[in-house]
Amino acid sequence: MFSKKVRNIALLGVIAALLVAVGYWNVSPESFLDKPVAQVDESAIDYYAVNAHTLQFLPDGKLQYEMTADKVEHLKASEVTLVTTPDLHLYRGTEYPWHVQSVRAEVNPDGTEVELIDKVRVARTDEKQRETIITSSRMTVFPQKQYAQTDQAVRIDGAGGVTTGKGMKAYLKESKMDLLSNVRGQYEAR
Repeated sequence: MFSKKVRNIALLGVIAALLVAVGYWNVSPESFLDKPVAQVDESAIDYYAVNAHTLQFLPDGKLQYEMTADKVEHLKASEVTLVTTPDLHLYRGTEYPWHVQSVRAEVNPDGTEVELIDKVRVARTDEKQRETIITSSRMTVFPQKQYAQTDQAVRIDGAGGVTTGKGMKAYLKESKMDLLSNVRGQYEAR
């Protein structure tokens, strides 16, 4: 009977040792090194503003731009800022600003590139009260370079007529626009 008891204890000891070994195998230090990658929600917003109003000044104190928007949302993962109904007056230190509007916009993390999306309108009235209005469905603006471009259809109303084309490069500081293809013009005779 004593040997049967020893044999049972020995068998239980072996089973316990196996369980300890299996347990150690499952929670060994190496298992902590291969942590699963956490899922990142690309659309997670880490902060937002409603009825936003922003003023930016040049180093000499002159107004660079003034912007209002219904909503501004910052995406945590990509650092992109989404803007709903941006309305921007780009002064560049002058009295005659470019007035930029669209349904929405996406601003890259460092603010050097703004993608205007849907019903894009860029307008300006110069010192001689001549109005220029540029419309497109999409446009990329580089604020520091005072440059804008698009591959989409463009319409320019101004200078006594209407000019349309596909694709544009706009040099806002010089008030110069280059249409890239399919350019057509209709002008009033004076």
